Amino acid sequence: MARLAVLAFASALALIPTQPALAVDASAGSFTVTQRCEAFQSFKNQTNPGGVSVQPGRSYAIAEVNREAYQWVRIDVGGGRKDLRWVAAECGRVEGLQIAQPGARACSVADQYDSHVLALTWQPGFCEHDRNGPGKPECQAMGKGELKVDHFTLHGLWPNKQACGIDYGSCAGPALELDQATVDYIKPWMPNFHYDTRFGNHEWKKHGVCQTAMDDDQYFRLAVDLVKSFNDSPAGAYIRENAGGSVSRTQFYEKLADEHGNKAAANNFQLICTGDYLKEVRVALPRDFKGERSLKGVLGQDFLAERRSDRSECRGERIRIEASGMAG
Repeated sequence: MARLAVLAFASALALIPTQPALAVDASAGSFTVTQRCEAFQSFKNQTNPGGVSVQPGRSYAIAEVNREAYQWVRIDVGGGRKDLRWVAAECGRVEGLQIAQPGARACSVADQYDSHVLALTWQPGFCEHDRNGPGKPECQAMGKGELKVDHFTLHGLWPNKQACGIDYGSCAGPALELDQATVDYIKPWMPNFHYDTRFGNHEWKKHGVCQTAMDDDQYFRLAVDLVKSFNDSPAGAYIRENAGGSVSRTQFYEKLADEHGNKAAANNFQLICTGDYLKEVRVALPRDFKGERSLKGVLGQDFLAERRSDRSECRGERIRIEASGMAG
């Protein structure tokens, strides 16, 4: 009976010409599905390419609602901007909804993230082939043979918000004040810390302060642990063992599928190159880490429907892996 009342109310609203159907951004909120429903690209035209539906028990971050007195919510059903679909609000339970201020997308407000990105640097490839590499003190030390880095290092752990694209960051928050024990813990995995903390300070001010679940020591220690877990994984070892040579893009993704027991796991990993040289691996992670400290534990089976696009993604089948201290 309640459901019929909601439908009747929604139908009545649809007949009122003065009620705009303008979508408004949500700065926070989740939608937990309670009944199977179609997921539309356009709820007005009832278009549903691929026949996508949402299933009871699944929970999604809300990107938009169709108006502040909403009957439709727009959710990310697959992991990318083009995977945003409209679902009738009556198909689930809305929790924690916050509407962004008019004209704002809340892209610099802490704790509005809906996912994370872990960026792991292949330091030799970055130092030798990225235009920003040569001036870094750790890269200069590697070139002189004073420092050897033959494992993956931490670029950053980035809270992410799909509605903001790549612009979620630089939130207000505390300054970086790491314990010395944490600095020592980070150094081997973020080699700029051998020389100063400017890069770490940049990562904290741009990304780390956009979450408040962890202080700076906890944040960097978790990020390092996640880097270690990838470095020691079959896919990470495959790259490390072929330093000075090349790897197969296909074999890299096959190793990820084997380790995680699901071919879709490869969609969460992206190889970033300068030319045909690897310089970074980026991993798409869910919003919540659930107390896990390994990539396999954090990901579980939370895989993207398809890999996100990036213009710097390695395109060739053979990817060259620079070795520490080697040029060309």
